[in-house]
Amino acid sequence: MIPVHKLSQLSPGQRRRKLALLLAQAERELLAAGGGTGGRTADSDPDYVRALARLAAEDPKVEPAAAERLKALARDALPALGDGAEALLRLCDVARHAVLAAIGTFPAEWDLIHRPLSDSMAAAPVRRFFPGVAVYAEDIRSPFNLGSVFRTAEAFGAERVMVSPLCVPPEHPRAQRSAMGCMDYLPWERVSLGEIPAELPVFALETGGTPIEEFDFPERGVVIIGSEELGVSPEALARATYGRVSIPMRGIKASLNVGVAFGVLMQAWTAYLSCSASKPF
Repeated sequence: MIPVHKLSQLSPGQRRRKLALLLAQAERELLAAGGGTGGRTADSDPDYVRALARLAAEDPKVEPAAAERLKALARDALPALGDGAEALLRLCDVARHAVLAAIGTFPAEWDLIHRPLSDSMAAAPVRRFFPGVAVYAEDIRSPFNLGSVFRTAEAFGAERVMVSPLCVPPEHPRAQRSAMGCMDYLPWERVSLGEIPAELPVFALETGGTPIEEFDFPERGVVIIGSEELGVSPEALARATYGRVSIPMRGIKASLNVGVAFGVLMQAWTAYLSCSASKPF
């Protein structure tokens, strides 16, 4: 814990960097404490957090709108516990991002501090999923994109994820961060195209196929999604004997990030399954 008066004596650039680090540490401790006192140290003491936020609000490089938001949140975060715990956490988060913006550092998704699972979610013994619904990620190069695929697959109830031999490792720290812990609950394996179970229908998400609103999704099956640069390979398209599905687009670029496209696909597929005889376990 660095006393606030000492922070005030630092040069503006150094003070901002220290503030960002201290606020990030406080936010992690507040999340770990879950609004209680357990796990809390002097770095996440409410008075200290409010003092850090005030220091951030007084920085001339912090956007005026952010400074006003910080002042309002500081008033709401007066209680140390109970209803004030959420306001204190939000104060900490807004202050940290205001300082980062003043520095000129804008975090990527994998740099964000995510709220841990609630006790009820963490204690759940099983996850609900649609049996036989799987995704094959072919040669995804970005750890962020692969983590996003895992996060989407878990959210919509896929049974498992398969990744190709040339996919970025799911163990990559940035993939783990963007997956938000979903890899702990969603089974996955690294397999070649030839190792995709022969008994499951296989289709590809790629341009030039049946529009998604007209596609007859299988009750059980594997969807292949391709790399960010080249899409689904010719070999994978040949393996996709069930067909090819496309997302109609009207924009000039007519292009979606692979993680976003997969999310659109999973929403349509699981909506179809929910209206059929297939229900998640």
